[in-house]
Amino acid sequence: MAGACLFCEIARSSTSTPLLHTDDKVVAFQDINPSAFRHYLVIPVSHISTVKDLRRRMEDYDLANHMLNVGKSLLYKDAPNSKQYRFGFHKPPFNSVNHLHLHCFALPFIPRWKHVKYMSLGPLGGFIEAEKLLEKIKP
Repeated sequence: MAGACLFCEIARSSTSTPLLHTDDKVVAFQDINPSAFRHYLVIPVSHISTVKDLRRRMEDYDLANHMLNVGKSLLYKDAPNSKQYRFGFHKPPFNSVNHLHLHCFALPFIPRWKHVKYMSLGPLGGFIEAEKLLEKIKP
């Protein structure tokens, strides 16, 4: 699977995508089609398909929490004057890439209508805020 996954290639530095952060667990980079003033993605180095693959266990909770902390750190440094930030994950079937990725936004959305893409649709999927995901998978 890893060979066919663009995000796995980015995590292994096999592409020309500039990385904003890298460590042994995650990498971060700018979204190629940004939806906000700042729009970064934080992905795990190891392949995890979607939020549906995360379980109520410490390993998954720690990873998701680390992803959120990295995203917050980048945005607070790069967009310190932003009045609002959002962090979350698309839930299948609304995810565009089958590799877990945290969307990190310094708002406003650009153009404004892009916020629709990042709305929760409850049990149908859509978008889940990172903090809500952490509550769901906390052991």
